[in-house]
Amino acid sequence: MPVISIITPVHAATATFLGEAYHSLAVQQLPPDWKMEWLVQADGPVDLKYLPDEPWISTDTGRPGGAARARTLALARATGVLLRQLDADDLLPDPLALSRDIHTLINNPTIAWVVSPCLDLLADGSTAPGPYDPAPGLIPPRTLLEGLLAERFPVMGTTVTLYTELARALGAWPALPYGQDVALCLNAEAVSAGWMQEQPGELYRQHPGQATLLRPAEERWIGLKALADQAQALHRTGWAYHPPVEDLHEDPGHGWDEDWLRYPPIAS
Repeated sequence: MPVISIITPVHAATATFLGEAYHSLAVQQLPPDWKMEWLVQADGPVDLKYLPDEPWISTDTGRPGGAARARTLALARATGVLLRQLDADDLLPDPLALSRDIHTLINNPTIAWVVSPCLDLLADGSTAPGPYDPAPGLIPPRTLLEGLLAERFPVMGTTVTLYTELARALGAWPALPYGQDVALCLNAEAVSAGWMQEQPGELYRQHPGQATLLRPAEERWIGLKALADQAQALHRTGWAYHPPVEDLHEDPGHGWDEDWLRYPPIAS
């Protein structure tokens, strides 16, 4: 039975949002014969009382080291063929968010990763789309890298679903103060083809405690340079990743229904 692993780093300031993140995962309608595991990694002392005791949820705690370190520690526990990130303060927007990504990867054997539009979730409950979303479908080569260099990065890194072995081969999340999740998308683009979904794949909560709001400007510039340098180096290697589609094991008796995979758009 194929598994999709969801990795969530959490620190003290975002622990109170875990209950809502849990509910957005608990309602996911996965394809036949698929299952999900949720790997929650506490970055330092965190009260995880907001999580229920369920067999598909795994928790652990490490010394404080930031989101990249927490995600990497959780990755060591991942058993899924596919990997998805979900920050503790964010949400999946509808019950078919994961199924759409799984469906895309199953039916496109040359695609190794999938991203989707992200909606900002504002304090009043309204949502707003991102300003630079690429068109749905196959993402042209170097789209993400060129967007980064132009300071118009087109996707949220935490919307990516990709093969777990690809994440491991790329070194997963670099030890940077900025853009660790972006790095995984950029580096995946350098060695494989990606796809942009039509429907939103994440609600990105805007709140005063966000770590991204607390980073100094100089750290952001250093992080951007490190991200671009690594992605460009990977492009120059010419290495190409070939997805192991057979590991996804779609049930041959199930006919995919495109209408089933659509969900009413979230009003913005």
